[in-house]
Order: sequence, then C-alpha cells, then structure tokens
Amino acid sequence: MSGAPLRVLLLTGDWKWTGPAEPMLELAAGLRQRGHEVALACPEAPEPGARNVADEARARGLAPRLRFAPGRGVRPLGDAGDARRLRELLGAEGFDVLHSFHTRDHALALRAAGFAPARRRAAVVRFWRKGEPIPAAPWSRWLLGPGADGLHCVSPGVAERCRALRGGRATRGWFGAVDVERFTPRPPDPAVREALGLRPEDRVVGIVARVQPHRRFDLLLEAAAELFARDPRARLLVVGRGTRRAELAEVPARRLGIEGRVVFAGYRSVDYAEVLRCIDLFTFLVPGSDGTCRALLEAAACGIPAVTTRRGALPEIVVDGETGVLADEKPASLADAWAALLADGDRRRSLGTAARKRAESHFTRARLAEEIEALYREARR
Repeated sequence: MSGAPLRVLLLTGDWKWTGPAEPMLELAAGLRQRGHEVALACPEAPEPGARNVADEARARGLAPRLRFAPGRGVRPLGDAGDARRLRELLGAEGFDVLHSFHTRDHALALRAAGFAPARRRAAVVRFWRKGEPIPAAPWSRWLLGPGADGLHCVSPGVAERCRALRGGRATRGWFGAVDVERFTPRPPDPAVREALGLRPEDRVVGIVARVQPHRRFDLLLEAAAELFARDPRARLLVVGRGTRRAELAEVPARRLGIEGRVVFAGYRSVDYAEVLRCIDLFTFLVPGSDGTCRALLEAAACGIPAVTTRRGALPEIVVDGETGVLADEKPASLADAWAALLADGDRRRSLGTAARKRAESHFTRARLAEEIEALYREARR
C-alpha cells in the first residue's frame, strides 16, 4: 500500500446478485487485504430465498453498514430518506471515498457528498460497467464527468476511450477479479460430464451467459451448426438461465436440427466450477451486465482457452494467438476457430496454460485492489 489507509464506502442500489456484484465484493476483499477500511451500503432483499448482495456480503464478513430501500432509477423524492441517512453516515464516519456501482447509488453519493466537486466531503468514484465509451447525452456527460471525481472502467482500453469526456479527471481501468484458488486447472469430473449427458469422447465448446436477445444466441447456434457438420464429436454446452431460453435458444436449435448436440445446463451455483471444467474450449460473443466478463476470467483461471469476438473488453482479456483466438462475428469465422482448436489438443493446452498465467497476473483481487487504490488516491487530489 502506498500512503495512509483509506476509508471506503461501496454503494449499490441493486439488491440482486447480478453481474457487477461479485467483482464489487472481490474488490472489497482486496482492499481490506491492503489495509483499507471498507464498508458497504446496499438494499436488503425484498423477498426471502433470492440470492442477494447483502447476504453474500455478510457471508464474506462485510455486513452492510447502511441499508437502502429497494428501488431502481434516480428518485429525487423517493430517495430523500436514503440520501439523508447516507449524509449522516458520511458525517459520522468520515469516509474518504464513496464508490458507486449504479446510477441510483451514484446520485445518492452526490446528494450526500455534494454536487460541486470543490464542496465534496469525500471523493465520488463511479464504476462504468460497460465496454463502450461514455454516451454523449448531456446527463451522461455530466454524471460521468464532473459528477465523478474518479471513473473506474472495466479495462485499460475502455478507460482510454472514456478519457475524452472526462476533462482530465481521474480515470482508470482494470479487469475484474476472480477467485483463482477456486477456479484452478483440474481435469473434469467424469461424473459431472456424464450427468450433463456428455460422453468421454465429446469435445465441448462452452458458453456461460444469460439467454437474452443481445447475447447473440442466433450467431452462436448458427456457428455451432457449421461446426457440427464438420466434427461429429463436437458438442455445445450452454450454462445460464433466461426466461426466453425456449424462444431464443431451444426452438432455434431444433429448427437447425442440432438439438441433440446442444446441452442446456441451466444456472449452476455449488457445482459451477466443476461444470466449467467440463468445457474444452470456452466462447464468448457479447458482454452481459458485467462488462468485466467474469465467466471468461473464470474460464481463463481454469486454464481453458477461449474464442471470442472483439466486443467491449474481450480483445483485452483474450490475447489473440496467446491465450485464445479473436474471431469475426460470423458463423463461419467462429466455426473455423472452434474447429481448429478442437482438432489440436497441444495448441489448446498451450493456450490454456497461458490463459491461467494471465489470470494469475491480471485477474486477481490483489491486482484489482492495487489498481483501484491508485484511482482513489488520484481522485482525492
């Protein structure tokens, strides 16, 4: 650690255990390991049994210091109570940094710390979870410009693309963090593969993604059909849920005549790492709600090479020709890349070894905390 310990309050207005939540808690753990004091403000789950941020944080020894009311979007009147209580907490505990992860909690941070940069009692830092530059709309330009003393982006390249609208304010990007001890290279469990309906001789392309229109399942399935026509041993494993899975994936797979070679594993929790290790070649087409592409980082930590498109931070996470392959968003391009790697076990293993090494140097909570600490100190100047 460089400099005095910081008092950091992480804020999220979303109670759900969604994409950005785990990287936030990994960051908290890394900052605490570096000697900083970290607290959390978030809503409690409005319904019992649903996986949520507050319970996950408590399980990691980070009980919420302040509980927001559940809600979405900026609510000038509805959030008055939360803004007042956050202002009182800030006055009582003297946090150095308020690090927000969504627009609603960003607005709350500004109401508590002060809208004018010169009058803020704490630096307001915002996580920009998208892989694209800041939109040019006036509200976005203000909120993510003067409205944020520091901007935390999902990668160095995204940070560079956002600097033009930041007016010289602190802007830094780094990759997400995963538990490299949990996600470690290990042979797949034969019992898990069998339970998924995979035979020992099958060669598996796998994806972890919520089944949504923007995730390009049409492209994925068309490319899989081309692959299957060339390789009788190839299979596609889809890990993830979605209310429109039948419409967007199952029905199109039947229409293409490949339903018998596509395995829909659904959402996994306890056995997720073991299911991930059943994949020989990971693929990722479009980032989801978490622009850090956490599943791709987890696959890399497991030593699984990847074939991805060039969307968002993907070309920074995957080093083309070293830890995986970047392909065009065309069925033939994806199928070509998949087929070449599935047929070459030595190259797959070499890429996987390099992917694991990159995960150990780039995708750990320690490295993320080091980079974001530097952002905090720059934002406080």
